[in-house]
Amino acid sequence: MNRHEALDPIRTYQDAYHQLITQKNRPRPREGGLFERYVHPVLTSRHTPPIWRYDFNPESNPYQLERLGINAVFNSGAVKIGDTFVLMPRVEGADRKSFFAVAESRSGVDQFVFRDFPTEIPELDSGETNLYDMRLVEHEDGWIYGLFCVESKDPDAPASDTSAAVAKAGIARTRDLVTWQRLANLQTPSPQQRNVVLHPEFVDGKYAFYTRPQDGFIETGAGGGIGWGLAEDIENARVDEEILVDEKVYHTLKEVKNGLGPAPLKTEYGWLQLAHGVRNTAAGLRYVLYLFLTDLREPWKVISMPGGYFMAPQEEERVGDVSNVLFSNGWILDEDGTVYIYYGSSDTRLHVATCRLEALLDSVLHTPADGGRSSVCVRQRIELIRKNLEWLRKNERP
Repeated sequence: MNRHEALDPIRTYQDAYHQLITQKNRPRPREGGLFERYVHPVLTSRHTPPIWRYDFNPESNPYQLERLGINAVFNSGAVKIGDTFVLMPRVEGADRKSFFAVAESRSGVDQFVFRDFPTEIPELDSGETNLYDMRLVEHEDGWIYGLFCVESKDPDAPASDTSAAVAKAGIARTRDLVTWQRLANLQTPSPQQRNVVLHPEFVDGKYAFYTRPQDGFIETGAGGGIGWGLAEDIENARVDEEILVDEKVYHTLKEVKNGLGPAPLKTEYGWLQLAHGVRNTAAGLRYVLYLFLTDLREPWKVISMPGGYFMAPQEEERVGDVSNVLFSNGWILDEDGTVYIYYGSSDTRLHVATCRLEALLDSVLHTPADGGRSSVCVRQRIELIRKNLEWLRKNERP
């Protein structure tokens, strides 16, 4: 194979990549007056640069094969720096190991481009097998914090069980999203922690954490729900007491477990929270997104909880490595009041939806709460129908 022949596959890879990262996105019709999904995912495995995956040297790779494959790009932290929308998604290699990388866009809905190199997060020890689901938080102390899940093999599992795992909440911080300082993992009374989020402001002079107490890696056990706790120090963060902010509830969208997504948005009415809820179905677990509002001065107190989900998987979003799943750990409130919600679908790809902050608040404040029983829920619907019929009668043209 001569040099010209060897370059042809490389050009093909590069041309396809360039076409993808320059592709414009467009919104779908607005759903329920609340938000707009976009037609194309903002990040997929094909958005990763070819230099991450292929060895371009024909001498060491004469068949131009992919050497380090990428399986999926999904659940992403998000922050806006200046005029740039910055994502830090979970990138999963073909070997199942996940890592983080920074992708940037000026529009927030398309043309995200990864930086040349993935992000290196310092290890605390060699037992840290997998890192994933980064929450980026701009804290009032001046640092950008990254909170993520640290997965390790369960040392107490029998030798025959090579899948049992332990989850811890990792913490790192940065000024520039390039160099990261690794801090000690969060310590809590719960045996395992996933989906931990740092509150963006001090509370009573302390660092505040939303936690997800659970007894096992998958099962929440006796706990379950979104927790809350305070820590004196961020460098060796320790929460001695966890209280429940939002517990799991039978026969709801969060009957199996729930966890906070990104850090909350501060509004005049309270802290706007985005979370995921998990319920059982005959086909397996179903993950949806829901909203609620907590008090400005006491962020652990829920002041409004609308019934039902905010967003659920649709169409191609329902298919992937772990099907029927939506998961979000990143959103951005822009200066004009637009909220950009970045969500992974079925542990495979990353999407964006946009909505107005005032519409989200209206939904949270005025959507009826879950009635808890079929009889109550049907009365809620009858009341809405009667209200509409009355409005139509009064406003009917003569």
